Amino acid sequence: MKSTLTAAKAVLLLIISFTVILGGVLLIGAPTNVVLILAGIAVIILSLIWGIKWDDIEADLMDTLKAMFKPILILLAVGMITGSWIMSGTIPLIIHYGLLIIDPIYFLFITAIICAVMSIMVGTSWGTIGTVGVALMGVSLGLGIPAHYTAGAIVVGAFFGDKLSPLSDTTVMGSAMADVNLIDHIKHLLWTTIPGFIISLVLYIILGLQYGGEIQQRENVDSILQTLQQNFNLNPILILPPILVLVLIYVRKPTLPVFGLGILVGCLLAMIFQGRDLFDVTSVLDTGFTDSTGVAVVDEILQRGGLSSMLGTVSLLIGAAIFGSPLKTAGVIQIMLDKIIEISRNAKTMMTSSLSLHALFFTITGSYYVTYAVLGPMISPLYDKYGLHRKNWSRTLEDTGTALAPIIPWSVTGAFVAETLQVSTGQFILFAPITYLGIIFALIYIFTGYGISKTNNKNIDDTKQIS
Repeated sequence: MKSTLTAAKAVLLLIISFTVILGGVLLIGAPTNVVLILAGIAVIILSLIWGIKWDDIEADLMDTLKAMFKPILILLAVGMITGSWIMSGTIPLIIHYGLLIIDPIYFLFITAIICAVMSIMVGTSWGTIGTVGVALMGVSLGLGIPAHYTAGAIVVGAFFGDKLSPLSDTTVMGSAMADVNLIDHIKHLLWTTIPGFIISLVLYIILGLQYGGEIQQRENVDSILQTLQQNFNLNPILILPPILVLVLIYVRKPTLPVFGLGILVGCLLAMIFQGRDLFDVTSVLDTGFTDSTGVAVVDEILQRGGLSSMLGTVSLLIGAAIFGSPLKTAGVIQIMLDKIIEISRNAKTMMTSSLSLHALFFTITGSYYVTYAVLGPMISPLYDKYGLHRKNWSRTLEDTGTALAPIIPWSVTGAFVAETLQVSTGQFILFAPITYLGIIFALIYIFTGYGISKTNNKNIDDTKQIS
């Protein structure tokens, strides 16, 4: 049987580890991946001193890395997709049409809507961000709209759709780990997801009012359009790769093979329409698109992608695993769960404590694949005890996991978003309200009782106030 720490040592371990992280990132400004590894080393050393076996720590670390391996492969695939689709002219074509069609005043609003629709259809925020999102970032630079505004709108749309799509792995996993019907889970998510989305859209309309009609901006757009036309053969056939990828994901084909096909098609189109050879193609898959057009703003839009662009993010995820795994091994999570059971005197206390625990556990580990699987089945019975439907818990998992993920810099998803959109978490967080408003509305519902579903002898899922 594994050894675990006492409650006092578990709290001390959390305080020390978070002090290292916050001090390193905020005060010193050290690279996040290095800080996470140092925090992990501190946790491991203290755990070993206090009697935790290295073999147990190593086993949990390997399990965490195994859970992260698929997201890491997707991350690398997106880097190659981005590079190949820029070289093929696919992303330049989308940017070209976007600049011609979209009014800057409504750009942020339309961006959120487009990403929401795409994410609901294909069930993946990553796929939406890595394809449509990258192209929309290019359009925003052309329109003179700040990148952090656009990144926020892309995140809001992508994760709104991710939470509500029956095709989403996080939505399926969240409902499954709480033993809740998928459709009931999605309907219950509307309570905390729709208000945040509406507030976000209102914000984008307000922000968009300051853009549009300026002569300098129009000249900037014309310069980009002319440069794209001069450097790429913008044939409409180049729209094929994203359509192919989105359709295949929509019909539930595995993500990695679909992305592989998207890379292959992008490379072929680059050779056919842009006159590239095999050396050019392999180079762009490795280091991204590096050609210069001679126009600074266009180079800023296009010079990205490739395997190498994602390696820093991969090291960040490994650092997160090194930090989070020993906390699990030391029994810190179990100790916190036991504390919830001890202090829960009523349904409100239990739900608030459960929400806080999952938010904290997710912040520590950065992976909902880990937190859903660990805490989902562990806490579900507490909802039964208080006569509450488990869909309240499955909703909480997504509000404090799926939605929170983009704004945790060292999380799997947060690292992916920042690297793919080339905007740091701290820059776009205020402009992606849906990521944190879900938690706020969840707490409002807990304390008012509305939006909380009870069970009764007839198992009717009416939404009632908590007595």
